[in-house]
Parts: sequence; C-alpha cells; structure tokens
Amino acid sequence: MVQAVAYSTFRQNLKAYMRRVNEDSDTLLVTNTNPDDNVVVMGVDDYDALMETLRIYENPYLRGKILRGLEQVRSGRVEEHGLVDDGE
Repeated sequence: MVQAVAYSTFRQNLKAYMRRVNEDSDTLLVTNTNPDDNVVVMGVDDYDALMETLRIYENPYLRGKILRGLEQVRSGRVEEHGLVDDGE
C-alpha cells in the first residue's frame, strides 16, 4: 500500500523516508498543495525491477514465452529437471 506524506514533512525527514522506502520496498507518495506537483518516491532496486517488467511486457516474444509457460503450469504440463552442469 502506498503511504502518503506531505512535502514539508518529507523534506524535514528526508533521510528517514528514503531509508524506509528502501527497507520496506514500498513506494511513497509525496503530496503538495498543488496535486500536479505530487511525486512518487521508490527505491532504485524497485524502479529497476519495474522497468525490467515493462521491457519484458512490451516485447511480444518474451511476453508470449511467459504466457505459454504459465499456461503449461496451469494445465499441469510441467517436468522437473536437474540443474545444468557447466563443467566446473
């Protein structure tokens, strides 16, 4: 769930809010009197994961592979395999 905080409170406690966003892997809505100035703060790891998800979703080939895999799991067409031995 997104937590909201006023801009002035966020500014006064910036370091604590940054730490909380990173530790909780949650987003923070920073509000202002003008809603057009509101921003969302999130940790860089969460941002990177979101961008990777969008990249995969926008790629029809990758999205299709994921959807086919999900359908195979739902229909019970799965097999257990051992790890690939890379020769080391």
